[in-house]
Order: sequence, then structure tokens, then C-alpha cells
Amino acid sequence: MKRRRSIIALGLLGVCPALARAQGSNRIYRVGYLLDQPLSEPPTPERAAFLRGLRELGYIEGVNIEIVYRSSESEPAFLPELAAELVAMRVDVIVALTVNSTYAAMKATRTIPIAFIAGIDPVLAGFAKSLARPGGNVTGITLLMPALEPKRLELLREMLPRAQRIAVLSAAAAAATTLERQQLRSAAAQLGLTLEAREIRDSRELVAALEAIAASRPDALLVLPTARLIAARRAIAEFALERGLPSIMGFGDYARHGGLAAYATSTAEQFHRLASYVDRMVKGKKAGDLPIEQPTRLELSINLKTARALGITMPRSVRLRADRVIE
Repeated sequence: MKRRRSIIALGLLGVCPALARAQGSNRIYRVGYLLDQPLSEPPTPERAAFLRGLRELGYIEGVNIEIVYRSSESEPAFLPELAAELVAMRVDVIVALTVNSTYAAMKATRTIPIAFIAGIDPVLAGFAKSLARPGGNVTGITLLMPALEPKRLELLREMLPRAQRIAVLSAAAAAATTLERQQLRSAAAQLGLTLEAREIRDSRELVAALEAIAASRPDALLVLPTARLIAARRAIAEFALERGLPSIMGFGDYARHGGLAAYATSTAEQFHRLASYVDRMVKGKKAGDLPIEQPTRLELSINLKTARALGITMPRSVRLRADRVIE
């Protein structure tokens, strides 16, 4: 168990203009940070954005905050035990990354406020009664936007006008993503595309799933941004490129890792926003009274180096819309 988890207690480094404001209280808040993926050092851009958000709000290591990290190291079965440890430590807030982390935190406590960030419908998932008034002890940020996967499918068709068969890689279906999958099937029918779904139940099935997709020789690959697949996005992008398969994923840096394109919200921007939930909850605001936020802006990233390697001429219409072009 110890081998599979990262246990690091870190504060926030550096002095910022908010220090004077922070020194007004002797209380040191303890924040639990629960995640599926391995904890990397230096921090990922997303975690760095969260920490920066806290600093900007006046939370300084050794002055008024301590962050206790718990990672299941890509083994979700350990999340309930890790969440229980955070509860036993009497943390003031639990920050839960991904769906599995949020479920584990919810099971561990009904009183400690939980701030989640995940690409899921929080109402269908049972996290909240509504986006406006979640109720209970859970609130946060959903990265899910209405009809987003169909838009990615449309983008694939625009980049690959002759495509007919699209492989779709996802984690095993959950009730919370049922609507999203239905929308994807409907969009495929309208575009005259055939979808070939491939699901994995855990990370150990990923290599076999990718090999099966490559063997079926689809025209392109659409990767749904679930926690396990996000963690493996570099490997997926590199595999797809090596096998000559154009691929797209709803995670911001997927194109940078070799994917043909990424169409997604800025996850770093949303993690920065997550810090404000911690701030409000440690100050006494009830999680159930804080509205769940949704992203309002999407970014399109395209990798022209990958396009050239795959023999694809990127349409001018796509190039003009791209927020980030990787040469």
C-alpha cells in the first residue's frame, strides 16, 4: 500500500503581496488533496495553477495553510482508505480530483466540505442536487460542457473529410456519462460516421485496447477525457502517432504530446479557480450553498508537426480558429 501512494505534506512556498493580509490570523488551515494519478514533482501545470491561486488569496506555507496530499498512484481501489485518512486528520477541506476521488471523499465524510474538479455531470453523478445549489457537502467545478464530444467529432470530420470510421476510447460507461455518449452517437449518425467503441475498466487494459484499435485500422481516434485516460494521455498520443492514427482528446495539452488536436477548456485555468472554493469554505461558507461552476471558454490546439507526419493537410478554417498551433 505504501508503495502505491504518495504521502506528502507541503505548504505553499514564497512570499506574495497578500502576506500582510494572511498574518492577521494564527490559524493554520489543513487541506487534503486527494487524487488518482501519481503526484509529480515539479507540480503539473494544473496543480501549479491551484497553488498559485491559493497564494494570490493570501495562503502562505507556515503561516496559515498546510496541504496534505494523498495519491492512489493510479489504483482507485485505495482511494476510500486514503480519504478516510484525511478525515481522521480532521482536514478543513478536501480537494478531490476526478470522479473516483470525489466518490471516495463523499463516502468518507458528510460534514467536511469537498471541492471537486472533474469532467462529469455532477447532478447525474449524485454529487449535487443542482448546479446552482448543490446541497450537501460537495461543490466545485465540472469540466463537462454540453454537447462537447459531438463538437470534437465535428472537428475530426473537418480535419479529415474522408474519414468514415472513428474509434472511440473511453473508460467503462457510467450513468453520469450516458447523455454524453448518446449525443456522440447522434452526432455520428448525422455526420455519416461509424463509431467503434473500445472501453477499459482499469489502466492495465489500456495497451491491449490501443493494440486492438490499431489492428482495426480506423480513420481516426477520439479519446474521451476520463481520469485514467487523462493520466495516460502522453502514451496514447505517442502510440497513435507511431501507428499513423490521427487522434483528438478533450484535454488541453494532448496536442503537445503528439496528438493531432485537443479541444478543451483550459484545465489550468479551472484549477486556479478551484482555489477560491477552498478560500470560501475555510472561511465558513457551506459547500452546499456555493454554485458549481462550468467552463465558458474552449481552446483549440493543433499539432502541425503531427499532421505532416500523418500526411494530413490541416484545413485553413481549422488553422484560423486554433488558439495554439504546435509547429
